[in-house]
Amino acid sequence: MKYIKTYLAIFSFILLNNCDSFLEVDPIGRSTIPVFFSDIEGFRAALPGAYSTVYTYYGEEFVLYPDVAADMLQVNTVGENSMISQYNYISNPDEEITAVGGIWTDAFEALVNVNNILEYAPAVIADYPETEEEMTTIKANALFLRALIHFDLVRVYAQPYNYTDDASHIGIPVLLKTPSSDDNVARNTVSEVYTQVIKDLKDSELLFGTETNTESSYYASKKAVYGLLARVYLYMENWTEAINYATLAINSTPLSEGQDYLDMFLDIEDNDESLFKLNGKLKNPSIIDFYNLQSPNGYASDKLMTLFNEEPNDMRLQLIDNTTLGTIKFLKNNVDISERYYDIIVLRTSEMYLIRAEANNNLNNIEAAISDIKTLQARNYQKEEADITISENTKEAVAILIDKERSKELSFEGHRLYDLTRTKQDMIRDENTTSSVQQVLYPNSLFVLPIPQKEMDVNTGMIQNEDYY
Repeated sequence: MKYIKTYLAIFSFILLNNCDSFLEVDPIGRSTIPVFFSDIEGFRAALPGAYSTVYTYYGEEFVLYPDVAADMLQVNTVGENSMISQYNYISNPDEEITAVGGIWTDAFEALVNVNNILEYAPAVIADYPETEEEMTTIKANALFLRALIHFDLVRVYAQPYNYTDDASHIGIPVLLKTPSSDDNVARNTVSEVYTQVIKDLKDSELLFGTETNTESSYYASKKAVYGLLARVYLYMENWTEAINYATLAINSTPLSEGQDYLDMFLDIEDNDESLFKLNGKLKNPSIIDFYNLQSPNGYASDKLMTLFNEEPNDMRLQLIDNTTLGTIKFLKNNVDISERYYDIIVLRTSEMYLIRAEANNNLNNIEAAISDIKTLQARNYQKEEADITISENTKEAVAILIDKERSKELSFEGHRLYDLTRTKQDMIRDENTTSSVQQVLYPNSLFVLPIPQKEMDVNTGMIQNEDYY
């Protein structure tokens, strides 16, 4: 994959030629990589760098896209906006600076970075046995990140796992090493991508120690692995494993309550229900406009606000009015973000309750599903669990309830479009939507983004997504 393979490292001394395409790599940069990874100091520098590249695509289009393309967000269509084509479902392969090219480029850059760590780690462990414990943790982090990146890419550029009965439809390339100059890497099936994601996560789980509740959530850990495995198994409709890993994650990290919950979104914290999050500087100033729930432009749709307003004691309503800066979920408009650091929450315990509820409901364990929803509602509504009443008592009704709860609890965290497609729902916006597209019916080729044209031009092994030829 010639376009992908050129992203060899993020380190300042590994130089890319300043040329029109990304096909040429400075030979100095290529030859410097083995030198950089010749001892543990290189890996100590490389791991934070790998996290930085993951933050890059999370902090730009990746978290925005699933909400922009779904039904719970209004977008101001006046003036320049890098996400308008995704909002209006008119993406095209030539878009380099929108989600189409941005996610692909940044995610594969991150992927090459973690693969460099994994490729050179065995030699350092062999040469310096005293580094094995620390290197093992570094490898565990890299495996987690590789799984996360592949999982992110396959959700953006391929149809959901259950689109075909055996997930044999086209996915994204599984990249386990930096391609050579004559490689034209093809796309794997979605099944193959998920198989690799599970393998990397299971390998990561084995390499991490036994502790799950003491690690910083800014780096991967066993609790982060549990959380991501729960989510991946949910997408695969492997309900039993989704329950197992969601339970492990829940047992590792309790729910945040009261003000601690609110602070999770309003301040940079490392003592909350987060299982894994990223921290850095946002590079896309327009992200503020998308996450401003109280903007006069009305970025939260009427559909979403109706759900929130069903319970006047819902403490999450306080987030809509708060102007404190912190994480990117609820930001105030017209704020200079250039010199601020922000948390992007990737996995947290509340999601695990929702995963377990959905999985139990699909196994007809309706009482167990309702119990988990009651736990979340009691926290969010500031009530005792015994005071929560849920009238839904059938599998179908509880499924609708869970979908509503996910819409509220995980709003603007990069889930909504994927929740619609993996549950085979139509995307239906408010009638007063600012988009030119009010609904997109499932199944639909428009639910995935096109492969960037630059990739298509230089990689003869690449196949374009349907209807983007």
